[in-house]
Amino acid sequence: MSEGPAASRKPRGILTWALWGAALLGVAAVLYIIAQASTKPQPPVVATGPKAESPTAEKTLMSKWNTEAAGTPATDYVFYDEAGRPTRVGDLKGQVVVLNIWATWCAPCKVEMPTLAKLQAAYKGKPVAVVPVSIDSESAGAEAKLFIARNDPLKFYHDREMKLPFRLQPPAQGAPTTIIYGKDGREIGRVAGEADWAGAEARALIDKALAAD
Repeated sequence: MSEGPAASRKPRGILTWALWGAALLGVAAVLYIIAQASTKPQPPVVATGPKAESPTAEKTLMSKWNTEAAGTPATDYVFYDEAGRPTRVGDLKGQVVVLNIWATWCAPCKVEMPTLAKLQAAYKGKPVAVVPVSIDSESAGAEAKLFIARNDPLKFYHDREMKLPFRLQPPAQGAPTTIIYGKDGREIGRVAGEADWAGAEARALIDKALAAD
């Protein structure tokens, strides 16, 4: 009969140790979670509001206007018009030429294209030719042609070999690059990067070029 108390104490001892074990496991789990949270890289924060602009960000066409190559004759490099005919900037001599280098993979190029279309429309009937030359590959040529068709009255031009940027003097820094040539076929100046070609600044440049002898 003396075994009764001992037997009743044994389960209570096992229960006590089980509770202590569970508590220790819980503490260990909490410590592990804290350690992981402090060492695991956090996912990047995605901004949902407008991105703040740099105080020195260039906002106007004239802030990007570069005349270092002014007076340089236009390249005689051949590109092709919509009908596949070979074309050179020199073929347009006697007109003010706005040569734009662009591509469908270039987002800023596509953003500014409607402003180039507006520029061409503003000089309808005057000796001003806006010439957007696509440097897309042959496989993307159809897409580029369709894009220009949506920006009437621009015409489609294609640099099949994608070498025009390197044939300019100096070479174009990237796309988009827009060069204005006078009626004599010589460079007046250029803009590297996206610009608003529908505004007053662009009109002033074209008007000055038209008035030059």
